[in-house]
Amino acid sequence: MTPRRLPSLSALRAFEAAARHLSAKRAAEELSVTPTAISHQIRQLEESLGIALFVRRPRQLILTAQGQTLLTVLSGSFDAIAETVTKLRRPPSRHGVKLSTTPAVAARWLLPWVCLLRDAHPQIDLSIQVSHEAVALDGIVADMAIRYGVGPWPGLVAEKLFDNVFVPVCSPSLGLRDPAELVRHTLLHFSSPAPLDWAAWQRQVQVPGLDVSAGLMFSDETHGITAALDGQGIALMSRYLIEEELRQGRLVQPFGPEIQAAPFQLVYPPERLEESAIAAVRDWIMGLLDSPSRESACRSIVERHS
Repeated sequence: MTPRRLPSLSALRAFEAAARHLSAKRAAEELSVTPTAISHQIRQLEESLGIALFVRRPRQLILTAQGQTLLTVLSGSFDAIAETVTKLRRPPSRHGVKLSTTPAVAARWLLPWVCLLRDAHPQIDLSIQVSHEAVALDGIVADMAIRYGVGPWPGLVAEKLFDNVFVPVCSPSLGLRDPAELVRHTLLHFSSPAPLDWAAWQRQVQVPGLDVSAGLMFSDETHGITAALDGQGIALMSRYLIEEELRQGRLVQPFGPEIQAAPFQLVYPPERLEESAIAAVRDWIMGLLDSPSRESACRSIVERHS
C-alpha cells in the first residue's frame, strides 16, 4: 500500500479551527494554544501545499476557494473521527429481551440462527424461555413469544411466521414405503401438547390394525426427532422444523398424507416495538423466514471474525 502523503495533523487541526471560526484567536482558545502558534501552523500548511488558504485582512480572515474546499473535507473527517472515538470510549449499553416459545421451536428453529442476532446486535442479551403454556408478556415473565394457533390474544400484535404442515418422518434406514407398514414399526409420541398426533392422522388414513396408543412417549418433540434420526421409530412432525434434516436426507417422508395445522405466530405488545432491542429481535425472527442455510450463514460470520 502506498503511504499517505499528508501534511502535519497539528497544522490541519489549526487550519480547520481557524477556518471554522474565521479567527486565529478563537481557534487558539479552542485548541489551548496561542494565536501566534495557530498562525505559524497555517503558514506551514500553506507552504507545504503551495497555495493560499486565507485572504488576510486587518482583524479578519477570509477563506479562499481552495481553503473552503479543504475546510469541507476536514470538518467532515474530524467529525467522523470524534464520533467514532466517542463510541469506542463509551461501552455499549446492554439490553435484555426475554422470548418465550416451545422447546421444539427454540431448539429446531431459533438456536441455529442466534449467530445472526449476536453478530448484528452484540449488545442484546437474548433469553429464550421454553414453555408449552402461554406466559404473560408483561416485561417481567417475558417480552415477546412465539405461539401456536390463531388467537385471539387481546392487546397483542400477532405476526404469522410459518404454517404447520405435519408429515410422517423417519430415518431412511427403516425403508418405509407404505402406511400399511406402520403396524410393524414404532410410533413416536409426545406427552407435551401437540397440534396434531397419531390419533388425528389415523382418523384420516385408517391404516388397518394400527394401534396409535402404542409406541414410545417423549416429553417434547426434540427428543422424538432424535429418536427418529436414530431409527427408533416414525414421528409425526411439523415439516418446517425438520427441513434441514429432510434436505440432508437424514430424515425422509416415506408417505402422506400431509395435514395442515394452525401456524406459529410472533406475538408482542404493540407499544414495545418502540424499544430498539424488541424491534431488533422482532426483525431477526421475521428475517429467518427468508434466510439461506444456517450452516453457510453462521460459517460466514465465523470466517469474517477469524
